[in-house]
Amino acid sequence: MEKIQRLLNRSARNEQGITGTAIILIAFVVVATIFAFVVLTTGVFSAERGKETVFAGLEKARGSMEIRGGIVATATGTTLTVDTIQFAVATTAGGEPVPMNPGGANNRTVMAYRDDNIVDNDVSFTVTNIVGDTDTLLEPGELKVITIDAKTGGDITPDPTLDPNERFTIEVQTPVGATLDITRTMPAELRTVMQLH
Repeated sequence: MEKIQRLLNRSARNEQGITGTAIILIAFVVVATIFAFVVLTTGVFSAERGKETVFAGLEKARGSMEIRGGIVATATGTTLTVDTIQFAVATTAGGEPVPMNPGGANNRTVMAYRDDNIVDNDVSFTVTNIVGDTDTLLEPGELKVITIDAKTGGDITPDPTLDPNERFTIEVQTPVGATLDITRTMPAELRTVMQLH
């Protein structure tokens, strides 16, 4: 009987050690569970914000247009004065329609002109339809030619005079999408029709 009593006492002492260890293990499990929940929640939130950023970037890029072909300047007169600058535009692959109404009051594409002497942030231009319908909206699959009157400058003051080797920039600012920046240099010798590089 005494032997049994000793065994029971020993097992009671061992249970106290096991109980303390079990409490510590349970505390670790609870803390680990809370930490895992916080990490997962933060990860889901970060992934959602990243997805929103990617979609915003795609929306901006999808509304952009691109140049199709070259930039052509034409000149007339005995001294060969540059009359017009022309270039064809289309939407990028999978792009959204871009409003191309030169006379629109708002939600329109704006042409800005810069050279060494002149800065004009709203240059008048004309749009000619090459491929597609005849509305003023540049839609996927359409091709439109933009012509800027360089001789009179449209509403550019003073009138621009593009001389040989002169560098100029035309900035196409659409209401949706990225800005299209066109920088070219006039050739060393002016001709009637010039492909600008």
